[in-house]
Amino acid sequence: MTSVTSPPECLLKPMVFPQKLMMGPGPSNCPPRVLNACAMPILGHLHPEFTKIMDEVKAGIKYMFQTQNEWTVCVSGTGHAAMEAACCNLLESGENTLVCCNGLWGERFSDMAERNGAVVQKIHKPMGEVFTLGDIEEVCVLSPDLYKNNKHNMPPKHWYIFKPVAHIYNCLLLVDSVAACGGVPMFMDKWEIDALYTGSQKVLSAPPGVSPISFSSRAKSKIQSRKTKVRSWYFDMNELSNYWGCDDGPRRYHHTGPINTVYALREGLARLADESSRLPCVSGVKVPDGVNWKDVSNYAMENYKVEIAGGLGAQAGKIWRIGVMGSNATPDNVKMVLRALGEAIKNVQRQK
Repeated sequence: MTSVTSPPECLLKPMVFPQKLMMGPGPSNCPPRVLNACAMPILGHLHPEFTKIMDEVKAGIKYMFQTQNEWTVCVSGTGHAAMEAACCNLLESGENTLVCCNGLWGERFSDMAERNGAVVQKIHKPMGEVFTLGDIEEVCVLSPDLYKNNKHNMPPKHWYIFKPVAHIYNCLLLVDSVAACGGVPMFMDKWEIDALYTGSQKVLSAPPGVSPISFSSRAKSKIQSRKTKVRSWYFDMNELSNYWGCDDGPRRYHHTGPINTVYALREGLARLADESSRLPCVSGVKVPDGVNWKDVSNYAMENYKVEIAGGLGAQAGKIWRIGVMGSNATPDNVKMVLRALGEAIKNVQRQK
């Protein structure tokens, strides 16, 4: 190829891939079955062979979420894309949203809601603590407009809170399950969750890039009755649901889906259906006083090729995050990460 500038030297050399044990909060290692799927021949994004795989992915998501929701699809993007899709579809300018913030992700959802014109009210707890139904109902009771509207059966404002409080106040419930779904039971229909999403790169042990999401009939009705268009064309469920075959009409071209990544997700969901055992996914380990968390993580990576991640937000520098997810959830891997962590802490302490 004739070019004005010389080609980058780095592109003239093969890539180098060290074998690492990914025991952080994600991504997880992909098993051979999933990696092999990525290498399958590419199909067209509306070829019948590919839409059949899309339908199998939908069936797998419904199984994982334990739902029969019609609007069950994948967003082309990582978990943050699914969070944004839930936000921009459900919220219109001026609507209220109650966000429970006990870590970084609540803060990020709040930011997304504000960017979509919503009026955000936040309640806070330290990371690691959970909200009770009483905590959330107290906010609803102390919100006169919301309480008045529901008391007199007037059109309610839309808040996103926990069931059964959500039912009492005629509200919608949105749940982020990126780090849990597949590792712990999730019963979307039984718990009457209105919007639920997760990622592909954690318990499912698939590459990042496609994110399962599902909307209840109540959420679907709200989206279809919006006064304004969804602010994101790419994430608009009125269009995206058709591409994923969620209505009776012929599938229309919406975008070119990440075809080989969808293959991999299909195999990740198949593994989930095959396996009966589940494990809680991410554990927080307190960093001992006087120990630099990063020095320990670096030692584990340099000497064992084991990833151990640090905390985020308010917990940065205070904890390590260790993931035992998907194909990584084996006794040998747990022993390896414990050995690496223990040896690394001792090494760091000796150097002081």
